[in-house]
Amino acid sequence: MKGQKGYAIVNVLPHHGVNLGALARKVWLQLKRWYELAEQRRQLASLSDEALKDMGLSRADILPESERPFWDDPLAK
Repeated sequence: MKGQKGYAIVNVLPHHGVNLGALARKVWLQLKRWYELAEQRRQLASLSDEALKDMGLSRADILPESERPFWDDPLAK
C-alpha cells in the first residue's frame, strides 16, 4: 500500500524444531550450576584448618577439589 510504513517480522534463525525458550533455559541452568560449583569450591578453600579437622579433612585433602575449574562438574553426564 502506498505510503504505508510498517515493519516485516522476519525470523532470522531458521526454525528446525529448536525451541529457543528451552535452549535459553538450558543455558541458564548450566551457567547457574557452574556458578554454584565455583562458589562451593571457594567456600571449601576458605574453610579454616580447624573446620576441616572437624570434618576429618586436611588442607591437602581439599586442595585438588578446590582447584578444579568451574566447568569440571562431577555430576555431568
